[in-house]
Amino acid sequence: MNGQAVAVSGSRLSVKDLTTTGMMIAIILLMSFTPLGYLRTAGLEVSLITIPVAIGAMIIGPKAGLLLGTVFGLTSFYQCFGMSPFGAALLGINPFLTFIVCVPTRALVGWLTGVIFKGIEKLDAHKMACYFIGGFIAALLNTLLFMGALILFFWNTEYIQSINASIGDLSIFAFVLTFVGVNGLLEMPATCIVGGAVSKTLKKVLYKRIRSN
Repeated sequence: MNGQAVAVSGSRLSVKDLTTTGMMIAIILLMSFTPLGYLRTAGLEVSLITIPVAIGAMIIGPKAGLLLGTVFGLTSFYQCFGMSPFGAALLGINPFLTFIVCVPTRALVGWLTGVIFKGIEKLDAHKMACYFIGGFIAALLNTLLFMGALILFFWNTEYIQSINASIGDLSIFAFVLTFVGVNGLLEMPATCIVGGAVSKTLKKVLYKRIRSN
């Protein structure tokens, strides 16, 4: 009887995980193809799609984060085909490297957020601050990994150098700070506050029975 109970409990968790992951994928797709997902600026697009990626990574785990991050990355790459002027410019320079900048970086964001959150959650006795810290980390990783890949693969291109020239021929470090300054100021608080609050609530509601067993 006990073995059956454990099996049932495990199957329920798997179903809840699958349902929640599917819900997060649907949200990512909705945000990707509506104005909900991006705030367009003169430079990079401010992406809010990191929020559902962070939520899934925190309430389900690194594997879900990896899947959600990959979906985010694929939709980001799709944006390069005419929906994002910046992405279209990169695609015109090198499609393969543009794919690398868009997809693996976002996949890593989801996976690393889940891994790091697990460690933070163990240190948070009241299980409150960890969700907001996890949300902030997801946005920070998204900025660092995307910009790191962009600089690594496209820094010496005429397109990026023309942007740099228009803002004063800055060093790489200064360019990154200037280029993503506004984006980071919007993305990080949004993912921290919204992602943290939603993750905490969903974890409590969806997994209350399992956590009490």
